[in-house]
Amino acid sequence: MVEGASRIRLDKWLWHARFFKTRSLASKQVSGGHVRVNGNRVSKPAQAVGPEDVLTFVQGDAVRVVRILAPGTRRGPAPEAQTLYDDLTEPKPQDSVPPAPKYEGKGRPTKRDRRKLDLNGPGTLD
Repeated sequence: MVEGASRIRLDKWLWHARFFKTRSLASKQVSGGHVRVNGNRVSKPAQAVGPEDVLTFVQGDAVRVVRILAPGTRRGPAPEAQTLYDDLTEPKPQDSVPPAPKYEGKGRPTKRDRRKLDLNGPGTLD
């Protein structure tokens, strides 16, 4: 690992790389022990990380694995943030979400169509 100016606080890097909306959210994630650096659980947000470190953490409902390429100097736009890391997470299959059900291939039925589907007629009780 490279020493010196190429190291940055873990919570700050996670915020710079836009994995968390605020630095305090990143800090809470690290303090809770939900982040691993090179396979070792970290509980201090001030942990120094640098290029070639591998981070593992949960983001939403997915486990993310990223390799740090650069420390970053600011929280810039998303394309700039994506240059700070190499995503090692395996892509999930796109077919995992079933398609929405359709009404005879026309989508959601209209009010008129729903009235036609009603076998007993409107306003009747069985």
